[in-house]
Amino acid sequence: MIVSWRLRRKSKKNKKQSQEINSDMEMIMIPRHFCCPISLDLMKDPVTLSTGITYDRESIDKWIEDGNLTCPVTNQVLASFDQIPNHSLRKMIQDWGFENRSYGFERIPTPRVPVTPYEVSEICKRVKAATQRGEKRKCQELVRKIKNWGKESERNKRCVEENGAGCVLSACFESFASAAMEKDGDLTGEILSVLVWMFPLGEEGQSRLGSIKSLNCLVWFLKSGDLSARQNAALVLKNLLALDQRHVNASVEIEGVVESLVRLIKEPICPTATKASLMAIFYMTSSSSDLNEKMIPTFVEMGLVSLIIEILVDGDKSICEKALGVLSHICDCKEGREKVYENALIVTVLITKIVSVSNLASELSVSILWKLFKNHKERSGDGDDDAGGVVVEALQMGAIQKLLVLLQVGCGHSTKEKLKELLKLLNQFRVKLGCFDSSEDLKYLKKPY
Repeated sequence: MIVSWRLRRKSKKNKKQSQEINSDMEMIMIPRHFCCPISLDLMKDPVTLSTGITYDRESIDKWIEDGNLTCPVTNQVLASFDQIPNHSLRKMIQDWGFENRSYGFERIPTPRVPVTPYEVSEICKRVKAATQRGEKRKCQELVRKIKNWGKESERNKRCVEENGAGCVLSACFESFASAAMEKDGDLTGEILSVLVWMFPLGEEGQSRLGSIKSLNCLVWFLKSGDLSARQNAALVLKNLLALDQRHVNASVEIEGVVESLVRLIKEPICPTATKASLMAIFYMTSSSSDLNEKMIPTFVEMGLVSLIIEILVDGDKSICEKALGVLSHICDCKEGREKVYENALIVTVLITKIVSVSNLASELSVSILWKLFKNHKERSGDGDDDAGGVVVEALQMGAIQKLLVLLQVGCGHSTKEKLKELLKLLNQFRVKLGCFDSSEDLKYLKKPY
């Protein structure tokens, strides 16, 4: 099989008029042996397997990672997964690309040799030894080398992850954490930039990074670091809290952690940092009831409710889902619901998010509305005042129609039960207000969704 390369060329039809693009197409044939048998694309980094067949490294890596143990062409079981660079073929491809540069080909750069497990193991030993001796500059030099490996390719990142670098770097971070807060955080900042793609860490790595010293240093970066360091600290903290409840319990005791996370939402530096901050708050507010009673009022006092509602107004799908998750946890607490009731936009925003964002966003919006409506008697015994006003506003926003659509489209069992409760409550309010006939909607509630 021969693959073709097409290139549009320009020509002048009229010198006196503006240039126009000619529709003629020129084709140049790429030699078959220059193309990867898997992707059928021109190879950039050809490697040969034990079966003697050559593939592009990226394609064969993906083939093996997907669990395949055979050669794609011969179907023979691979005796070894070793990949030998085919330098002569790569040189031929590079020369061919250079000769055909007039057709738009760019000379393929010589690929870097991927890092090996042995190299990672050796550099980890050197980092460990330099950490024990307190050699900060040496550690920084080695950490930068690991960071550069990761920049070169995803394959290198996986190799570094799989050979214990995360544990060694976590230990190094803990050892220099106190010095970073007292003087400067160059080394610990470099380590954070690598750790963001190292998770999940091993048990020892988690223990090191989850220590009080390390957590204090993370929060210090959240408060005092530059933009990049604050983002990395938020990402590492979020990943750490997702691993174990004990890290959540330890982190909430660190002074300034709440203020720093809320600041990242109030004064956003990038969407990635905002999402990381929201997820960290999500983990902090989804723990035990005793911790919730302490953390949720603290976040509420910091103005988190109004910030989340602002995010929901024009946030993208991912941010909306995370913000709704946090808001749902806030509504588990009486103080949180009280603050939510006070916001004039809450009902409008929640009704708008149903069906229009994602299934998860719809279910979270329903859950929040259910918590608000179910507890409306906390504020008024008969539901006529402020909290009851929330229900009335939902009726005016067309909540019944939106909820019925979601019920018909389909959702989880738990959400379906909440939907039915919400619809019955809304219908009761319509009857109570005396301006609607409930018979039409009751027939929908009786349908076996």
